[in-house]
Amino acid sequence: MKLNSPRGTRDIYGQEAKLKSHILKCFYELAQNYNFNKIETPIFEHTSVFKRTLGEASDIVGKEMYTFNDKGSDSLTLRPEGTAPIVRALISNGLTQSLPQKFCYVEPMFRYERPQKGRYRQFFQAGIEYIGSNSPLADVESIALGHALLKKLGIKNTTLHINTLGDIESRQAYRKALVDYFTPIKNKLSLDSQFRLQNNPLRILDSKDPQDKLLCVDAPQYQHALNQESKDFFSAVLKGLDALDISYTIQRTLVRGLDYYCHTAFEFKTDQLGAQDAIIAGGRYDHLVKQMGGPDVPAVGCGIGIERLCLLMEETKIETAPIIGLLPVGEDEFLTALKMANSFRKKGINIEFPLSGNMGKRFKQLDRAQCSHAIIFGANELAVESVTVKDLKSTDDENKEETVKLYNLESRLKQISGL
Repeated sequence: MKLNSPRGTRDIYGQEAKLKSHILKCFYELAQNYNFNKIETPIFEHTSVFKRTLGEASDIVGKEMYTFNDKGSDSLTLRPEGTAPIVRALISNGLTQSLPQKFCYVEPMFRYERPQKGRYRQFFQAGIEYIGSNSPLADVESIALGHALLKKLGIKNTTLHINTLGDIESRQAYRKALVDYFTPIKNKLSLDSQFRLQNNPLRILDSKDPQDKLLCVDAPQYQHALNQESKDFFSAVLKGLDALDISYTIQRTLVRGLDYYCHTAFEFKTDQLGAQDAIIAGGRYDHLVKQMGGPDVPAVGCGIGIERLCLLMEETKIETAPIIGLLPVGEDEFLTALKMANSFRKKGINIEFPLSGNMGKRFKQLDRAQCSHAIIFGANELAVESVTVKDLKSTDDENKEETVKLYNLESRLKQISGL
């Protein structure tokens, strides 16, 4: 029987694994710069956590959640997104008593979607949640962190798209305007959009259906439904972005598909990935904490697609610390080599120590491990307290090998390793 990973999942190794580790390292470094603290939540939650927050009419709840009953007949759902579990954790652990709270996370998410490039049924998402601040500058800081991450990773050709959904009053006014516009032409909408018309009409604007897109051209514009408070909030966000020299495009049709969003909505997009063009997306969700049973607490955050960043960086060479191979000539020297490897690793020096095979096979193993140098020694070298250090990458045969005394070996390896 041929064994395959389930559809929409895959094994991560090699270059992608290196890229992923690099991205997460950069993300956590930036999160620390902004004083976001790491949080981990369970991989599954009570199903009500998502049904109450994402909305019964959302595609995630209606079509994409992995939901099951456990042996105690509790309905549980594999985490499809990151924000609701963190808000649940905020309330469960009494953290609303000490605000603001700034969280960062990297977690696997699960959605039953049609797999395609940049979209999988199990995927990794990094994210930040800034909970407890109603300042527009909290939105700016969230966007700035995403912008800084893309710059740190060397990802170019991205565009920040931004819009405002206004406050609840503005959103309700706009919702009514959309219902009034689409109702007479309801039969021309796709079946999905006909369903959304009664439950979440803003999602029609986000439809990928060609006919829906044509019908949306003349739909009412959101800015006409905004009250002055919403306009002022959005203006303050844009002024903050201008102050940081972060360029943006105002996209009036940009909406967030989940019910809990308000005010700022934003996406960093690329033209390199086809339909899956959003690599960072987020916005403000001022009423989610209250909706889940906590106090009325404002919040803003964003999610970052790790797989899509890896796709954009697949040609990127990740610089890693050199790996140094250890090659004792005979079996009698293997225990000496084992102690040597252990000592150097404690000092932060990366060591590859092939444990079997003749010298030729062990050299091939060093080559597969992309070792930069090899330490070679036998009984004769140890008798005079020295080893041979061979540069495996050099094309200069005269300087390819050097004899190093044991008392100088650690210093030489640290020099090679850049320590």
